[in-house]
Amino acid sequence: MLAGMSLGTELKRYSKGAMPRIAIVTVILMPLLYGAMYLWVFWNPFDEVAKVPVALVNEDAGASAQGKTLNAGEQVETELVASGKLGVNVTDAADAADGLAHGRYYFTITIPKDFSSSIASATTKNPHKAQVDFQFNDANSYLAGIIGQNAAAQVTATLNDKIGQQAVDQVLVGLTTAGAGLTRAADGADQLATGLKTADDGAQKLASGADELATNMVTARDGSAKLADGAGQLADGINSAAGPLKATLAQVASSGIKPTQYAADAARLTRDMSSVLDVVGQVGAGQSQAEQVLTGVMTQLRNSRDPNARALANSLKPVQTFLKTQGVDPSTTQRVDNLSQQSRALSRQLGDKNSGLYGMLAMLENGQLAGKLGQLTDGANQLKDGSAALNSGLIQLTDGSNRLATGAAQLAEGTPKLSAGADELSKGLSDGVKQIPDFGDDAQRQKTAANLSQPVALNEFTHNKAPTFGAGFAPFFLPLAMFIGTIIIWMMIKPLQARPVVNGLGGLRAILASYWPAVLIAIAQVVVMFLVAHFAVGLDPAHPLGMVGFMLLVSAAFLALIQMFNSVLGVAVGRVVSLAFLMVQIVASGGIYPVETTAKPAQILHPYDPMGYAVTGMRQLISGGVDYRLGISVAVLAAVMLGSLAISSWAARRNRQYTMEQLYPPIQV
Repeated sequence: MLAGMSLGTELKRYSKGAMPRIAIVTVILMPLLYGAMYLWVFWNPFDEVAKVPVALVNEDAGASAQGKTLNAGEQVETELVASGKLGVNVTDAADAADGLAHGRYYFTITIPKDFSSSIASATTKNPHKAQVDFQFNDANSYLAGIIGQNAAAQVTATLNDKIGQQAVDQVLVGLTTAGAGLTRAADGADQLATGLKTADDGAQKLASGADELATNMVTARDGSAKLADGAGQLADGINSAAGPLKATLAQVASSGIKPTQYAADAARLTRDMSSVLDVVGQVGAGQSQAEQVLTGVMTQLRNSRDPNARALANSLKPVQTFLKTQGVDPSTTQRVDNLSQQSRALSRQLGDKNSGLYGMLAMLENGQLAGKLGQLTDGANQLKDGSAALNSGLIQLTDGSNRLATGAAQLAEGTPKLSAGADELSKGLSDGVKQIPDFGDDAQRQKTAANLSQPVALNEFTHNKAPTFGAGFAPFFLPLAMFIGTIIIWMMIKPLQARPVVNGLGGLRAILASYWPAVLIAIAQVVVMFLVAHFAVGLDPAHPLGMVGFMLLVSAAFLALIQMFNSVLGVAVGRVVSLAFLMVQIVASGGIYPVETTAKPAQILHPYDPMGYAVTGMRQLISGGVDYRLGISVAVLAAVMLGSLAISSWAARRNRQYTMEQLYPPIQV
C-alpha cells in the first residue's frame, strides 16, 4: 500500500530540463486564468457604470404650475449630470440616435417636451404620469443594455423622489386651499341648514295660509256670484223703474211747470191741514173722553136699585155705541195725529229752501233730477258689469289660490327633506373639513409631500452579503478553474500508468501511483489561486482556512472523477467526455443564475452535479452563513472522490489484459 503512495516516475520526468519545469509551473498557474483573472476583470463592474457613455436629450418645454414656472426637465438634467452615476453626455436627438446606432452611446435618455406639463397635470382634470424615454441597442452590448435598464430603474426612482415630491406638494397646496374653501362651505352649509329650518316653518305656515286663502276665495267667489246676480237684478230694476220716471220727468220738463213756485202754496196748505188735523184730533180726544164718562155713568146707573135708572142706562147704550164705533175713534185719532205731524214736517220741508225736498223740487225744475236719474241707471249698469267682472276675476283668483295651496303643500312637503339634506350636507362638509390634515407651515407640507411621493421606504438587509460582483461569482469561477486545472493536470500526467498494471500491481495501488502526483500539483494550484485571489484581487472569505480545505477537497474530487473517465474510457475519449461533462456542470451548477430559472434538463441534472455542491460550499465559506448544506457538499464530494477512485481501480484491474483497442486506439487526442 505504501508503494501506492509513491510519487513514481510521473513527476521525476518533469524534474529534468527547463521546459518540463516550465510546463509544471504553467499547469500550476493555469487555473489563475479563471480563478483570478476573471475575478479581477469582473470584480466590480457596477461601480464603473459612470464610465458608460450615455446620451441625454432634454426637449422639455417647461410649464406653469400654481402660478409658478416649472422646468422639471432642467432639474432632471442637472440631477443626472451632478450624480456621476452615468457617463452623461448632453446632446440633441439627432446625435443621440446616431451615437446609439453606431456604438458611441450604449443607451439614450430623452426627456420629452411635455415632461413639465405632465408633472403639473397632477392638479388638473387630466392627471397623467410624466415619462422619460430610454432607448437601448443590444447590438452594441447586451450587458450594457442590462446595466442601462438597472440605471433606468435607479433614475426613475430618483426622479420619483425629487420630481414626485414637487407634484405632490402642488396637490397639497391645492388641498390646503380646498380645505379653506371647504371650511367656508361648511359654515355656509350650516347657515343654509338654519335658514332652511326657518324656511320650513314659513313653508308650513304658507301651506296653512294658502289652504285657508283657497277656502276663503271659494267663499268670496260664491259671494261674488251672488253679488253679480244681485247687481244684475238691481240694474234691471233701476232700469225698469227709471224708464217711466224718465218719461214723467220729461213730461214735467216739457209742461213748463215750476215745482218750486208751488212749494209755498203747498207749505201753507200743509200748515192749514195740520191745523184741521189738530182740531180733528181734539174732537177725537173729546169723543173718547165723552165715551169714557158715559161708560162710567152707565155703570153707575146699572148698579142703581132704581129701575128707572137702569132703564136710563140701557137707553144710553146706543149713544155709547155711537161714541165707540162712529165718528173719531182712538185709532183714528192716532192716525190723525201722525198725519198732522207729517203734514207739519212736509210744511217745514216745503218752506225751507235748504231742505232736501225743496232741493229735489229745484232739481226737478232745472232738469238735474233727470240727470241724476241717468247717472243712477248708468251706475247700476256699471255696478252690474263690474260685479260680473269681479266674479270672473274671483274665479280666476280662486283657481290661482287653489294652485297656490297645492304648490304650498308640495313646498311644505319638500322643505323638511331639503332641511334634512342641508343638515346632512353641513355634517358631511364638517366631517370632510375634519379629515383634511393641517399641514402647518411650508416645511411641514413639503415634508408631507416627500413622504407621500415615496410612501414606502426600501429597507434592505442582505445576510452574508457579497460586497462586489466578483465576490458574488467567485464561488462559481473558482470551482470552474479547479476543474479546468485538473483536466490540464491529466493532460501532463498519465491517468493510468501501464507499468504498475502490467507488473500485476493492485488496482488501487496502480491508480494511486498517478493520483498522488496529480494531487500535489492540484494542491499547488489551490494555494497559488487562493493567495492571488485573496491578496491581489481582494477576495476576503468569511472562513479562509475552511475555504482552502474545501478547495483541496474539490480539486481532489475532480481529479478522481476525470481520472475515472480516462481509466474507464481511455485517454482520448476520457478527455472529450471530461470537456463535455464540464459544460454540463456549468449549466447545471446554478453558479451564475438560480437553477430554478434555467431550462428543465439543467434543473433535473442539478442534484447530480458535483460542481453544484462545490459552488454551494464555496458560497457559504466565502460569504458566510454556514449550515447543513456545507456538510452535504463535503459528503457528496468525498463520495465522488472515493467512488471515482473505486471505479478507476476496477478499470486498472480490467486493463491487465491488453486488447487490440488498447494497443491501437481508434481515437487519439
